[in-house]
Amino acid sequence: MHPFLILIHLAAAVMLLLWAVRMVRTGVERGWGAPLRIAMRRAGGSATGMATAGTLLAIVLQSATAVGILATGFAVSGLIAVGPGIAAMLGADLGSALVVKLLSLDLSELIPVLILLGATLFLKFENRQVRQVGRVVLGIGFILLSLRMVGEATEPLRHSAVLPQLVRWLAGDPLTAFAVAAVLAWGLHSSVATLLLFASFATSGLLPVAAAAPMVLGANLGGGLVAVWLTRGATLPARRIPLANLILRGAFALVAMLLLPLLPLERLGSAPGVQLVNLHVLFNLTLLVVALPLIGAMDRLTALLWPAPEAGVDDRGSYRSALDRTSLSRPGLALASAQRELLRMGETVEAMLGPVMEVLESGDAARIARLRIMDGEVNHRHTDIKLFIAEVNRGELTGDEARRGLELAGLAIDFEAIGDLIAKNLLAQAEDKARLRLRFSGEGWAELNTLHARVMANMQIAMNVLVSGDLDSARELVSEKAALRRLERECHDRHLARLKSGNPESIDTSDIHMEVVRALKEINSLLVKVAYPILQERGHLLESRLAAPDTSNELMI
Repeated sequence: MHPFLILIHLAAAVMLLLWAVRMVRTGVERGWGAPLRIAMRRAGGSATGMATAGTLLAIVLQSATAVGILATGFAVSGLIAVGPGIAAMLGADLGSALVVKLLSLDLSELIPVLILLGATLFLKFENRQVRQVGRVVLGIGFILLSLRMVGEATEPLRHSAVLPQLVRWLAGDPLTAFAVAAVLAWGLHSSVATLLLFASFATSGLLPVAAAAPMVLGANLGGGLVAVWLTRGATLPARRIPLANLILRGAFALVAMLLLPLLPLERLGSAPGVQLVNLHVLFNLTLLVVALPLIGAMDRLTALLWPAPEAGVDDRGSYRSALDRTSLSRPGLALASAQRELLRMGETVEAMLGPVMEVLESGDAARIARLRIMDGEVNHRHTDIKLFIAEVNRGELTGDEARRGLELAGLAIDFEAIGDLIAKNLLAQAEDKARLRLRFSGEGWAELNTLHARVMANMQIAMNVLVSGDLDSARELVSEKAALRRLERECHDRHLARLKSGNPESIDTSDIHMEVVRALKEINSLLVKVAYPILQERGHLLESRLAAPDTSNELMI
């Protein structure tokens, strides 16, 4: 086979592996995101509990990075401290190692079954949970298929004259092998995918254990870098969680590098691929055991290295606008800057909506005050966008530019309305619940979390549609309006059933429960309006939902 075709085949296999890992994680997050977040939040009292929760979540999500981002977000919201967050990340590292162990087993015979079952569940059923199960099953099938493709793509490389020289070089220069693997894991943004690739190469005989063992340790360091990179925009002290994890992983990986010549790797398994995977699991298990007692010291060390800013100071900088007044004479550029500002406004609204359920549960007055300050920023951006577009409209615009300006101004009004719903309705309900010391019923609280998770997922789609203008995503977003209306009706019916049965918690929180449901439904309806201009422009939106009148009786008369 031509070398170029081999590279294409291998690149396709790697991309399929990355996409399949992400597909599994997306399915789990969409199907069970709210319960997973609740479980992690409730485990925030102890380092051991957080480590256990992090391990289990990483196994479910197939990503230690996803758990790290989740822990950082909880720390930003004040739900967990830095120490428990570090414990969660250490546990997540072990969980992702166990995922690698599971996926490295020879399950190729299951590929047709998994793809058939997953595709059937995803395409033939309307129930959201069933579809997400199908997405997860299909993703696992694609992971196994991609690993088979890697083996097929690398088969011709066994006869290469260059490969033995490269392998000898890596085996003789473990530091280079370590660095190459760290960069690769960071570039792929998935230590799971990277380790599966290494195991596949070793199983195929392309990568001996002597060269691959330092690469396993390097991939662990690269996986820690991914979490640091993705949370670089978070505030201190929450950003110290992935930084502390990186320090621990990096230091332990360097120590393990020094000890590699003393390790009997041949005792870790009968085959090279198995030895590498078991080395990865052993590394993360030992790291968890050794580092867990050091979490308090790491918390203090990172506090010295990266002290939190003084109260009232935002380490991300002061308020900045994307509106470019120098472009007012060029409407196309001016409207592009207005869209950028609208995107920032939407991100602020998303940051307000995200912690709403935690605030409803805790009633934390300080966090409520911080979220209301964010509403002030939303109002500020709303006013700036309206006035800016009004100035743009004073110039000479084409018909499309004038229409686009009106659309952006309308979306700014909608985002401002969402901010008000959060600040004046949902946060007010949280204050009332805390003041009256009320508690939702277990069933009611689960329903609210499900509804909130659905709206947050639709918020993501709306932001993506705002940036991309993608027609399929716009159609998906509008279809979510009917789905959420159905969810709201089901919540209402179940709530009435609990009231009828005399559930005291449901009776006490009835008004708050219904207000929260109503507010989330209104927020979702406003988000859906992001898709309307795209659908109207391409003829995919009806002018009216009214059915045509039946005139048959009139004709008879």
